[in-house]
Amino acid sequence: MSKIQNISTCLWFDGQAEQAAAFYTAIFQGSKILRTARYGDAGPGPTGSAMTVEFELGDRHFQALNAGPHFKFTEAISLQVYCDTQDEIDELWRKLTAGGGEPGRCGWLKDKFGLSWQVTPTVLPRMLVDPDPAKPNRVMHAMMQMNKLDIARLEQAFRTP
Repeated sequence: MSKIQNISTCLWFDGQAEQAAAFYTAIFQGSKILRTARYGDAGPGPTGSAMTVEFELGDRHFQALNAGPHFKFTEAISLQVYCDTQDEIDELWRKLTAGGGEPGRCGWLKDKFGLSWQVTPTVLPRMLVDPDPAKPNRVMHAMMQMNKLDIARLEQAFRTP
């Protein structure tokens, strides 16, 4: 059997890799910037500017790459953060939308760099797989009415026919 590969996420930026890594590591406890590689005289970026910034969010490894304006983030990929409490959801939502981020529907948002996030209560997956089909249907209906997810409203929908 072959060895399982270590998988990391590379995020493409147009000159904001250092700012993005600093922004994300300031939000999540236990996070840190690991190293920064800079462009030299050979380019293609300006000499001394950040080429890549490696960082950790919790126990996940990321690389921010300054590679120009050729590609933009889309909602086709997002980072999902599970939260145990409403206070955690509220705090992450506030921090991730700060400085020009945009709220979305059903717990989704875009940060100021255009990266999509899902801020999700840990109880939601359990609610959505309940064997009584009426419960997940009520939860989905409630969730579809929300931007930032509200645990109390989701739990009420789950419990109340």
